[in-house]
Amino acid sequence: MPLNGKSGHDTATAQRLLDSAAHEFARHGYAATRVRDIVDAAGVNLAAVNYHFGGKEGLFQAMLARRLDDLHAERLALLDADERVAAGRALTCERILAALFVPALRLAREPRRGGKDFLRLLGRAYVDPSPRLREFLSERYAPSIARFKEAFARALPRITPRELTWRLHFMMGALAYTLAGADAWKLIAALTPADAANDPLLLRRLAPFLIAGLQAPLPDLTSADPIVSLETTRQARRRNPTNKSRVPTVSSTTKAARRAA
Repeated sequence: MPLNGKSGHDTATAQRLLDSAAHEFARHGYAATRVRDIVDAAGVNLAAVNYHFGGKEGLFQAMLARRLDDLHAERLALLDADERVAAGRALTCERILAALFVPALRLAREPRRGGKDFLRLLGRAYVDPSPRLREFLSERYAPSIARFKEAFARALPRITPRELTWRLHFMMGALAYTLAGADAWKLIAALTPADAANDPLLLRRLAPFLIAGLQAPLPDLTSADPIVSLETTRQARRRNPTNKSRVPTVSSTTKAARRAA
């Protein structure tokens, strides 16, 4: 059926461009990819990019949105389901992380939706896009980002909003590397070949690392020396051991992954 008022031929051309763009951008990154290579691989003329997408940047945005819209919808659906079960109580970090992580793992296992190639491309888009592409990602998915940040804020009431923003930034960097880095997937396969496709097991390995960072005591930001600051934080923790953050157990993370899978 024609989309957006375009003929079936136009729709097929646009889909070929999107498929070709995903492949070329994944190989070379946004900046190094030439529009000529995309149209040659798609078997269409150069004018088709401007006609359908308004240029290279519009093509890149449309290619990302084709997969990311569904990914964010799946994440929000899991978060909504967990919050309904929680009935007003704050979710655990494990549950929130599972809602973020499991849909991305599912995507990685589906070649039809781009699989690991798309996640690798997404990682590149977050670390090396044009400023306008960063703006596009932030604006288009602002509601989803806000929902998850709010959920983490309720799960971590002792963490200030500013500190939480930093920690979520670090967390997403670790997630992006794990999901989008080709080297990370090779490492997973090399270390545990039989378990490389085991989503709950991968979540069990990653979740304790991420959650420990999210729940860590607040750092001492008054010292310019990071070593002194770290030692001050450790001393504060020893003086007030009851304020230690709960470290997630393997069993609790396993249950969270299984419920979300």
